[in-house]
This record gives sequence, structure tokens and C-alpha cells, in this order.
Amino acid sequence: MRISVLAVGTRMPAWVYQGVEEYHKRMPRELGVEWKELPLAARNKGSKPEQLKEREGEQLLRAVPAGDRVIALDVRGKSLSTPQLADKLSEWQMSGDNFSLLIGGPDGLSPACLQRADMRWSLSDLTLPHPLVRVILAEQLYRAWTITVNHPYHRD
Repeated sequence: MRISVLAVGTRMPAWVYQGVEEYHKRMPRELGVEWKELPLAARNKGSKPEQLKEREGEQLLRAVPAGDRVIALDVRGKSLSTPQLADKLSEWQMSGDNFSLLIGGPDGLSPACLQRADMRWSLSDLTLPHPLVRVILAEQLYRAWTITVNHPYHRD
């Protein structure tokens, strides 16, 4: 199983890359998580958020590897507790499928991305800035994995 995290936005602050890298290096080889950044749509004074989301959504969907199941990170998605995420991660591993997790840019995900998604997942009821979502996602995937292997990182 492979998990591809496709995120809109490049040139993140150093703390984002450091945070993601910290959890990425802890992950086991058998749980491959790949991170790919896609550029923001060109913004100018007359840019409309819906048009920007549409352009970024087209990029995201083109970047999804063929055959992947798609999970859209969306504030209106399904909330999962960490133990529920661990169960979901186990299901994903047992399925043999590959997964692409989509993180939108500052304006969110396009309707096309949400429609293509097999699942919509909310990390929080709060609206989180997209750079922070990357770090939270990396940590939660690592935490979920530690639960599946009874590693002491997660404490109930």
C-alpha cells in the first residue's frame, strides 16, 4: 500500500517541512507515504476563489495516480478519532489499494475533487490553514500506525 499526499502550495515555511519530515522519517518502509506539492493557481487582483479552486482541483486530479482511492481533507468531512483512524489505516493496508489524500490550497478543494473522493475526512471542526494541515496529517498518520503495532507513542 502507498499513500500519496497531494497538497496545493509550494514554498511553505521551514517549520512545515521540518514537521512533516520528522514524522515521515519515523514511518516504517512498509507504509509508504509520498508527499507531492502542486503550485497554487496564479492569483491576481481579479482572481475569483471559485476559479482558483477549479484550476487547483484540475491539477490535483491529474496528479492522482491511476487506480488510487481518493480521500479529500475537508472541514465538512467525516471526523475520526485517532483510534478510528488507526482502524481505517488497518483497513486501507488490508485492502491492498493505494490512496491519494488531497489537501487544497487557501480556498479549499474544488467541487470536482470532492465529487471524485471516495471519502471526505475532517481533521477538525476548526478551519485549519493548509500548511498546518500537512503537519497534523503527518503526525496523525504516524500516531495511527503506532496504534496498529502497539507502539507506546500513543497513550489513551
